[in-house]
Amino acid sequence: MPEKDYYKILGINKNAGDDEIKKAYRKLAMKYHPDRNKGDKSAEEMFKKVSEAYAVLSDKEKRKQYDTFGASGFQQRYTQEDIFSNFNFGDIFKEFGLGDSGFAHIFMGGGKRGGRAGFSFGADPFSAYTSTQRASVKGSDLIYELPLTLEEVLTGATKTVAYGQGGRQERINVKIPKGMVTGKKLRLAGKGEPGAFGGPPGDLYIQAKVLSHPVFGYQGQDLFVDRKVRLTEALLGTQLQIPTLDGKTMNLKIPPGTQHGTKLRLKGYGLPAMKAGKRGDLYVRILVRLPKKLNQRQQSLVRELAKAGL
Repeated sequence: MPEKDYYKILGINKNAGDDEIKKAYRKLAMKYHPDRNKGDKSAEEMFKKVSEAYAVLSDKEKRKQYDTFGASGFQQRYTQEDIFSNFNFGDIFKEFGLGDSGFAHIFMGGGKRGGRAGFSFGADPFSAYTSTQRASVKGSDLIYELPLTLEEVLTGATKTVAYGQGGRQERINVKIPKGMVTGKKLRLAGKGEPGAFGGPPGDLYIQAKVLSHPVFGYQGQDLFVDRKVRLTEALLGTQLQIPTLDGKTMNLKIPPGTQHGTKLRLKGYGLPAMKAGKRGDLYVRILVRLPKKLNQRQQSLVRELAKAGL
């Protein structure tokens, strides 16, 4: 179903007042009125569109719902019967100096003039359909993006979430499980927007967004940390002390001949999986630090190494 921009149909902006809305509708209603465009189906369709737009925007509650949920959300909540309920075209056309001419069929979506027996265009254009049941509509789902530190992803946490629901502010405590990295979601059933016509409320989804960390990077369940070593340490080998996210210090052996950019793994020191709980790994990237300047002795030694084929 195509979305209907009621403001655009009436040629007004979203801040238009009641008088401006009425003036815009009167002008268009007179232009497309069926009595002035007999047999013109395109004019009849436009008359229906501008009348529907006026029925919504001239009603404070319907306009509020339209502005809140947008065109698609409004169309899910309101049938055409709902839109024209308690809307008296007869009085409006009389005020504008227009006749109803028994063209209620326009608002019925087709059929013969006059609609069904008992239809009164001077009253509610859907008065012949009072038995029609309003279909309940589930409320919209909400998504709340929750920032988390890597430490909270590692251990889990309880967070207080404040969010807007149905025009009011709600606060709830949410238990965040271990391993909830960026993009992972928790579903809180029934905590979304209220449903229409007795329909169930939507759901609230808590979506994680992991904050940057001063020491560790991460990808999936794996953590990454950089460590610099001198050229001689890379050539001859050394041992480094590596911090872990959970506060431990691990000894890591750097084998002789380690190349710049080599990644060494500390198994099981990454982040836990959200469901299985099994932890990823911690990868240490070795960066070989080269001096920008050499003193005379260092230059001499490097030349000796060069002569030796290194």
